[in-house]
Amino acid sequence: MDAQISSWVSTCQPCQATRPALPSSTPTRWEDAGAPWSRLHIDLAGPVHGRTFLVIVDSFSKWIDLALLPSTTTLAITKALTRLFVTHGLPDTLVSDNGPQFTSCEFEIFAANLGIRHALTAPFHPASNGMAERAVRSVKEALERFGPIDWHSKLSRYLLTQHSTPCTTTNKSPAELLMGRRLRTTLDRLHPHYTPVSPLASDSQTREFTQHDLVYARNYSGHPLWVPGQVVAITGPKSYRVLLDDGRIWRWHIDQLRRHWRVADGDPRCPPSEPVYLLSAETFPLSEPVYPPRDETIPPSEPVYPPWRAE
Repeated sequence: MDAQISSWVSTCQPCQATRPALPSSTPTRWEDAGAPWSRLHIDLAGPVHGRTFLVIVDSFSKWIDLALLPSTTTLAITKALTRLFVTHGLPDTLVSDNGPQFTSCEFEIFAANLGIRHALTAPFHPASNGMAERAVRSVKEALERFGPIDWHSKLSRYLLTQHSTPCTTTNKSPAELLMGRRLRTTLDRLHPHYTPVSPLASDSQTREFTQHDLVYARNYSGHPLWVPGQVVAITGPKSYRVLLDDGRIWRWHIDQLRRHWRVADGDPRCPPSEPVYLLSAETFPLSEPVYPPRDETIPPSEPVYPPWRAE
């Protein structure tokens, strides 16, 4: 009887049409690319400040490249990819979503003429192209922080930083894996013998806060996304009571908190500033002459006697 009832309920068409989505399946990892510039993940980012970008990520080296597009047509995308292939060569596979620019006949002909395999992800499932999605998110965050003023040069600095910074998954910079060498930056000018230390994997670091720690708490009521506060009590293994600057006290999970770092001079509040990804020559000019210290002897001053002391 129970089996018959279960069978009858499971065949109910309205029930099946309105049933909530199943739990997310275990993510399936892409197979290793095996070589630099073999499999590229591409996606569109924008509009950001009125501009649209083509984001390209190399699966092997994690190298990110950007191309400013005059439009979002297939012709504009194929021209941008052709300019990129002049520098790094042709890839074996291109992975994209199902946007009309990538599913058009022109794009399929472009890939076929170059002998490139074009792989499309599942519709309405951006996680299938997660590498490009993460790169798009990173680029968008950088562009939003830069603002609309002189963001061309700042974007170049962001890309140079990304290309020269060791990745947590490979312990090498994208430039080392793609081009076989480290890129020289202004840091090498200041410290010629500097050797970067490979960062620790994020899963080996544990986050915890203590009472009176300064934190940023996630703001769900508008902007900004994070508001400053101070931990006033520990309410559980992963929960904290935080006093905000406006006097309100709320409870947050540790996933909703970020550490608010102090500045070097001890000021507990670091004023908001523009992110600096690389040391610039304007910040540390190297052309100014360095003079040796001079030995200046300060003559002793005449003694000062109190008014009640007889001379």
